[in-house]
Amino acid sequence: MTTLPRPTTTLTADDARRIALRAQGLLGAPDRRAGVRGVLRHLGAVQLDTISVLARSHELVPYARLGAVGRKAVEAAYWTDAHAFEYWSHAACILPIEEWPHFAFRRRAYRDRPHWHHELPDGAYDQVIKQLRAEGPLTATELGGAKKTNDWWDWSGAKVAVERALMYGEVVCVERRGWKRVYDLAERAVPAALLHDELDDSECLRRLVRLAGESLGVGTRADIADYHRLKAEQVDAVIADSGLVPVEVEGWGKPAWADPAALATPPRGRHRTTLLSPFDSLIWERARTERIFGFTHRLEAYVPRPKRVYGYFAMPVLAGGRLVGRVDPAREGRTLVAKQVTLDGVKAVPAVAQALVEAATWVDCTDVRVERVDAPELREPLNRELAGLLG
Repeated sequence: MTTLPRPTTTLTADDARRIALRAQGLLGAPDRRAGVRGVLRHLGAVQLDTISVLARSHELVPYARLGAVGRKAVEAAYWTDAHAFEYWSHAACILPIEEWPHFAFRRRAYRDRPHWHHELPDGAYDQVIKQLRAEGPLTATELGGAKKTNDWWDWSGAKVAVERALMYGEVVCVERRGWKRVYDLAERAVPAALLHDELDDSECLRRLVRLAGESLGVGTRADIADYHRLKAEQVDAVIADSGLVPVEVEGWGKPAWADPAALATPPRGRHRTTLLSPFDSLIWERARTERIFGFTHRLEAYVPRPKRVYGYFAMPVLAGGRLVGRVDPAREGRTLVAKQVTLDGVKAVPAVAQALVEAATWVDCTDVRVERVDAPELREPLNRELAGLLG
């Protein structure tokens, strides 16, 4: 491991929290002119997930930063004009198209991978490439079928082949249509200036570490590695040359690095009040969320119902730069239902009400109904606040 210089800057925990909020686009005036595309470039990765309660996570992320941006406009911003591509980053993520060269190291690793869960039938790969060249863009169903049976893991030969080609970088997911991936050849979908694997692994990693540091503002090695799911030793190998600077954060107890631009300007401005997707990059890493906000966050969608504490898709509420509660939402017609609300005391009531009403308006709901509040004495104050906002 490279010997790193000792930190010359010490940040308070509140400094680090505000830097992180600004880096994530949740402190200061939103860049509405840049819109959804600006949010994507700023974050560097927007995670995808199948769950849709109020909306899908990749819609909730720009909403949290920009407010009630049209949902169709969100999809169009991601997928038109070769602006973005989907690939394996923190998880399955939408990534700015400029980052295509940076993932050459991962494409090479997939090409060299000796074992796969799904067997690739003879001839299937060449057939998929041939069909895409002649007819693309196409879904797996249009390529010959996504599954052999109803079992989700039982992929067809065409699905195995096109997913393998996606990992290799010969094929790109150019949009999601009804949640199905739409595939096309990389040679058509990626601008010619970016369509290359010329960067060696070290340069790819150096750039991704720098980008992760910029998107986080300040983070530990684990935070930075987690952003694009790099290995700790990969981060160690390049962080000294990444342009990030070592800092000490009071109370963190671990070495940290910061974006020098984030240190140069004190983080000031208006705090956003909003519901956050559990997959939002501000909070997607549990240890970091606990360290920065003192808030334990866990997605319970895959937890058996009797063992859930906060609800199926509990969305943290951000207000004043803090996480002040949780809402497990649902929709019934034009009513947003808060199935379960957890509040950090009476002071959180106005912010949670504001976040609920704004979210309801965004998804074309005209009413909000609260079913359960963990602190029963706060149910009536919350309903009064909601009634005042809904008029």
